[in-house]
Amino acid sequence: MTPMEIALEQARAAAARGEVPVGAVVLDAAGVVLAAAGNRTEGDCDASAHAELLALRAAGAARGSPRLPDCTLVVTLEPCPMCAAAISAFRVAKLVFGAYDPKGGGVEHGARVFAAGSCHHRPEVIGGVREAECVELLRRFFQARR
Repeated sequence: MTPMEIALEQARAAAARGEVPVGAVVLDAAGVVLAAAGNRTEGDCDASAHAELLALRAAGAARGSPRLPDCTLVVTLEPCPMCAAAISAFRVAKLVFGAYDPKGGGVEHGARVFAAGSCHHRPEVIGGVREAECVELLRRFFQARR
């Protein structure tokens, strides 16, 4: 299973729980999964319980370090500004995401956190990985809510 497939699996599980379907996975330099998570904002009553933050926190705990300088974060949706700031703070080496988020994104859209002069660490960024599948998952979820 590829890292994006793991993230998509987490996103589908989040949707099944009534959460916005976003999934994330953190890999070490060898490609070993350190942590994976899906959104839990509703279930945890925590606006910061985004998939990225949950996976980064778990990976940091597994490593016993607040920094993940040799790790890759794979997520199904372009991270929001809050998550982008956390990615920088965790010193993640590479960010890979699926769907672009023109409305709420913080990497390629909106705040563009990594482009800010105040950003202390900028990961390598690869967007649009399995974009159509990630977009469709979100589209179906929100269409069912309307």
